[in-house]
Amino acid sequence: MARRLLEIASNSVASALAAQQGGADRIELFDNLAEGGTTPSHGSIAVAREQLRIPLFVLIRPRPGDFHYGALDAEIMLRDIAHCRALGCDGVVIGALDAEGDIDEALCRALVQAAGPLQVTFHRAFDAARDLPRALEQVIALGCQRVLTSGGQANAEAGAAVLAALVAQANGRIGVMAGAGLNAGNIAAVAARSGCTELHASAKAVQRSAMRHHNPALTGLSPDWIATDAAEVAALRAALDARAG
Repeated sequence: MARRLLEIASNSVASALAAQQGGADRIELFDNLAEGGTTPSHGSIAVAREQLRIPLFVLIRPRPGDFHYGALDAEIMLRDIAHCRALGCDGVVIGALDAEGDIDEALCRALVQAAGPLQVTFHRAFDAARDLPRALEQVIALGCQRVLTSGGQANAEAGAAVLAALVAQANGRIGVMAGAGLNAGNIAAVAARSGCTELHASAKAVQRSAMRHHNPALTGLSPDWIATDAAEVAALRAALDARAG
């Protein structure tokens, strides 16, 4: 069985480097994990590109919330894609819906055209679409290389049967990458049940602050944060490789 590709969703450059250390094959870089992810800063993208040896994809999402975007959002996304091209990124991660829950074909076509030679992943806006089989055909027609999806469910484990149906429908025309809720304990089983050859996980863990001084009045401001953990990535990689073997 061919080695399955492991993409790690990284909420910072430090997370991306930890993912690379742990054995990730590709990075999706973003900011604002708690908000579902938004486009990272210029500095983050530039430094990640300089320091990573593995492919770097950047999330293009101008704000949290839904995936129905206006003209201002669209202009921001187009400029962010141009920025990623200029910095030498390998791909971008896009997605947009219309008010009825179908793929916003006009906007997404403009985003794909702006990406030019970069690979394009359609992100989990797909899971918010009203009709996944129809949405898959729309995404294929856009020319995206892959779609990231949990099968329209809260996590990829729950959506494994739908993922398998999407893989069958795609029939090699587009990659179907399983993501959401994957860990070392379930990733191999989800890969086997779904037939997905690309898997997407965050491998996150709490990072403890090294600060010795904390202002006790700031009760709502934690000094700790969430980031990708290299050991968690290594465990994901080992689980996938053990199943493949």
